[in-house]
Amino acid sequence: MNPLSPTVILGGGFTGLLTALHLCHHRHSRPIVLIEQADRFVFKPLLYELLSGEMSDSQVQPRYAKLLDCDGITFVQDTVQGIDLHQRQVKLASGLQYSYGHLVLALGSTTNYFGIPGAEDYTFAFRTGEDALSLGRHLRACLQQASQTDDLERRRVLLTVAIAGAGPSGVEMAATLADLLPQWYRKLNGNPEEIQIFILNRSKEILKGDINSHLREVAEKALKKRTIPVQLVTEATVSAIHPECLQYKQQGHENKLDAATIIWTAGTAVHPLLKQLDIPADRRDRSGRLRITPTMQLPDFPEVFVGGDNAALDMMLPATAQVAYQQGATIAHNVMAMVQNKPLKPVKVTLRGTLMKLGLGEAAANLFDRFIISGRSGHLIRQGTYLELLPTPIHNFRATVDWLTYEVFSRHSQPNLSSQPSLHLLQRLGDIAAVLVVISSSALFWRAIQPNQFSQVLRPTGLPVLLDQLQQSQ
Repeated sequence: MNPLSPTVILGGGFTGLLTALHLCHHRHSRPIVLIEQADRFVFKPLLYELLSGEMSDSQVQPRYAKLLDCDGITFVQDTVQGIDLHQRQVKLASGLQYSYGHLVLALGSTTNYFGIPGAEDYTFAFRTGEDALSLGRHLRACLQQASQTDDLERRRVLLTVAIAGAGPSGVEMAATLADLLPQWYRKLNGNPEEIQIFILNRSKEILKGDINSHLREVAEKALKKRTIPVQLVTEATVSAIHPECLQYKQQGHENKLDAATIIWTAGTAVHPLLKQLDIPADRRDRSGRLRITPTMQLPDFPEVFVGGDNAALDMMLPATAQVAYQQGATIAHNVMAMVQNKPLKPVKVTLRGTLMKLGLGEAAANLFDRFIISGRSGHLIRQGTYLELLPTPIHNFRATVDWLTYEVFSRHSQPNLSSQPSLHLLQRLGDIAAVLVVISSSALFWRAIQPNQFSQVLRPTGLPVLLDQLQQSQ
């Protein structure tokens, strides 16, 4: 192996991006190449905030050029066409080829339409920033048309949303839209009570078999008490999708639901490139993901590391940011350990809980499977947690400041309709205190990881000098 062969990372999701950043910050001795077809990183848990306008485009999907401001990382925006594990080469759509010393497979997953006719053509996916923005434009157009038509049947279809799948994505989507669409429609002088939102689910229960199943009862209550109560259609199997029409089977009967907006959140599939790899079936799980060692390596190709949605470990792990964060750190450690002929360490993933958005300004947090905090407090915990997981401290800090501004000023600038103004004031003070804790921890985290950058950016505020003085006085 060429001693200067780069570490090539395929995929710029959480696992791939954090692997690259960890390698760079720990001064990896080999060139680092991150290959991703998009120009922006997408923080998928916050796509609902992008759709609703609670967070901005730059917060939810920052450009890689800004995130990878680290000497030693080369970002290549291109599409991977082939991977030759035996020759240690990666082929790109542009014609470029990369030989690697170590390879990290973090390609993510794709939407699984299960071969259902029309599903891919006539539904909205919700995986990228453009998906969120496109859905928002479509929904606004439907509301605009509904507010202008006298045709009652046409208005009913325009104001109906059908969501296929009652996993976390489907539940979060339904809860968000059940609060958001009435706001938008009311501004057009429409009657929000005409809006209908349906979730179709194959089983009797929402969140079945999911890590968020502990939050089922809280989620069901939240869906019922939204501005527009969400209607659950259970034991319903989608059979076909047509323009503005969803067909499903329920208890042996064929039914249809007319809806101008059909959103697909029913599942994911393994990335097509993984299917092309020369790896036998017994080295894969039932979904086609690659079975790996505890050190995150392919058994027959120890120079290849696999993480995120591409990896199948003995321990079933959810496809969440907290898992990807910890896997990225382990992969980076082990890549450097191999280069330095040091022992590798097995991955240890600690699940700290689960979070779900359950409407505008509401969420549920299951902390360590011991405590469930919901409502406004759950929302603050969810936002604060996700802001802490943003890829770099400077992006984390800036996003937190923007969110703080929204929470304190935008959200509380609405007329106070509470009959108990003192309680409203206490809630506001509590909210401000909570977000100040988040922003303070973000600043300290940034200062600890990148002290020079922290001092340079915030020197005009006097904060670095103040923190240094406080530290010296202790």
